[in-house]
Amino acid sequence: MNTPALLAAMTGQRPDHHPVWFMRQAGRSLPEYRAAREGTTMLQSCLTPDLAAEITCQPVRRHKVDAAVLYSDIMVPLALAGVGVHIEPGVGPVVDEPIRTAADVAKLTSIPAGDAAVVEQAAKLVVDELGEATPLIGFAGAPFTIAAYLVAGRPSRDHLAARAMMHSDPQAWGELMDWVARLDAAFLAAQVAGGARAVQLFDSWAGSLSAGDYRSHVAPHSLRALAELDRKLPMVHFGVNATHLLDEMAQVVAQSSTHPVMGVDHRITLSDAAATLMVSGLDMPLQGNINPALLLAGWDALEAETRAVVAAGAQAEGHIVNLGHGVPAQTDPEVLTRLVELVHSL
Repeated sequence: MNTPALLAAMTGQRPDHHPVWFMRQAGRSLPEYRAAREGTTMLQSCLTPDLAAEITCQPVRRHKVDAAVLYSDIMVPLALAGVGVHIEPGVGPVVDEPIRTAADVAKLTSIPAGDAAVVEQAAKLVVDELGEATPLIGFAGAPFTIAAYLVAGRPSRDHLAARAMMHSDPQAWGELMDWVARLDAAFLAAQVAGGARAVQLFDSWAGSLSAGDYRSHVAPHSLRALAELDRKLPMVHFGVNATHLLDEMAQVVAQSSTHPVMGVDHRITLSDAAATLMVSGLDMPLQGNINPALLLAGWDALEAETRAVVAAGAQAEGHIVNLGHGVPAQTDPEVLTRLVELVHSL
């Protein structure tokens, strides 16, 4: 069987069509998702294997994207470990007992990673339905993003509490980050055991950090989250508003995998990203980076953006078309379907 286009592009090849998938493709933009989720909380739906698998497959059936991404949430590893956390509608993740002191860290880090069997089972159900032609991507929230939620207790605009702890008590910070990295490692391993053929480490809040702080206080733990996976597995690293960390984040994935991919948000062109990484000797395929706002801006603007992104992606070693962040909840699903058709036609 031919190598699926997604995996070909992730390993530096040029497949016969441009592979495309979307972050948050399984979710609120789909009416079938809302119907399937009715009566369940976010975390309940993630931890119910048949429901998580159904939601994972929905965008593949509808949009004909080149990959499925496991329907889950970055808080799932915490929930599996028994940490009190819930997803509050309109707010986001809320932690029952925020981690503010060294004693809090010591108490939390004594908890082992939870049993991820339900995650592995969900992945297996997806692979059973989709087969070899459409790969499953596993993912985890990077240690800094999860730790930032743990310290703040809820979403934060500037992540001051986490950034303060890394300097006021670097030992406690390091212990917290190492614990989260171990949870991430177990979570990713379960998805790979279930059949995921690539993974993405998603650092939502890394953009709030300086390059120096990222190198000293974050990168070693992101490396730890990926260290136990097979190095031949394609791995994507992605950060939001983190183009100033492009080299640093690419170093993490380049050290973790023989098939590294750098996810790029919409704040820089792919040609500029490729040029920046080339200077540093970090040539690798890129993923991205259509501006999600253009999904709501009318077809002419979206088509022009997509053609420009595909052209810019030709400057990279390989290119997986995606958004520069996740699918907005208010996106018309028909627009996504049409967008996939356009990408495949180019």
